Parts: sequence; structure tokens; C-alpha cells
Amino acid sequence: MKEIIWFFIGVVLLGVISGILKPKKRRSARKQASKVKTKRKESSARASHRASKTCRPDEVLLTKPLNDLNGVEFERLLALYFRDQGYVVHEVGIGGNDGGVDLVIVDKRGERTAVQAKCYADHNMVPVQTVRELVAAKRNHNCMLTLLVTTSDLTGPAKKEAEQFRVEYWHGGLVGRKLESWNKWRPTKKRKLV
Repeated sequence: MKEIIWFFIGVVLLGVISGILKPKKRRSARKQASKVKTKRKESSARASHRASKTCRPDEVLLTKPLNDLNGVEFERLLALYFRDQGYVVHEVGIGGNDGGVDLVIVDKRGERTAVQAKCYADHNMVPVQTVRELVAAKRNHNCMLTLLVTTSDLTGPAKKEAEQFRVEYWHGGLVGRKLESWNKWRPTKKRKLV
């Protein structure tokens, strides 16, 4: 008889303990869900700083000056350019959720280059953080080389960091000259080269 009583006491105690612990787990799950929602809101707020996440057709992009393109369109224009130069192009970071790499280009020898594209107004400079993100992210895509392409330029510290970590970078003027010599990009209005 004592064994049955102890058995019931044990079952009741286990029920009480699990009842005490279970709400904490639920609260924890709610907190985690809340954190995920907050992170989503923050990332969508960051992404909404772009003019648009849509991309006009390739034929249209080839007729627009750089300052008329949004970030997604600039990435697409670069993809078209690199394909025409003989690279295999993987568009990995379309629309801003790129983790530091927008394109991975592979040359004829199989050498992989991580490319980060920044379509900024002339007065906005690429910060050092962008260079650091690209250097760190290239490993995630099995790339040996890195290239940062911007319609503006890099800040002084970003240039120094790029040189230190051997990140090749193309500033606005160089990008303009490369695209003009491509002969497929024919903007209707000429953009002033930096």
C-alpha cells in the first residue's frame, strides 16, 4: 500500500514540476518568435532603403545611365557585363540579402571571384564595413579573389582595408569607362564620369 501512495505522490510531483517548467518553455518559444519577427522587421527596414527591389528588362538596363539604376538593376547590369567578358556568373545576392556577395564570377581557369556591387550616389562613399563583409563572405562561396564595384568611391579607410586584404575595387569612373568600352551599354544620357 505504501508503494502505491509513493507512486501517486511521485506522479503528482512530476506533474507539478512539468507544469512549472512547461510555461517557461512556452515563454521562451514566444520570446524567440518575437526576436525572429524583430529581426525580420529590421532586415526589411534595411532593405527598404533601396529605391526598388524590382529590375527592369535587360534591354532597358542597357540604355540607362548608372545614376538611373537601383541596386538590383546595377547588379544585373554587372552580371550581363561579366557574362559577355567570358565569365560564368552566379547571381547569389539579388536584392540586398546577399551576406556580402552579389555575384560569383568564374573565369575560364575556374578561378572564382566574389563580387559586391554598390550602386550609390556620387556623394555616398562605400564604408570600410562593406570591404570587411566582402572579405569574410568570400569564403562562404569558395572564392579566392574579391572585387568591389561601386558607382561612387570608397572612403579612405575602406581603400586602405581593400589594399590590405587585396580586394580589387572599381570606382564610378572606372566602371563607366569599362561599360562604355563594352559597346552593349548605350545609355541615352551620358553620366558624368568621376
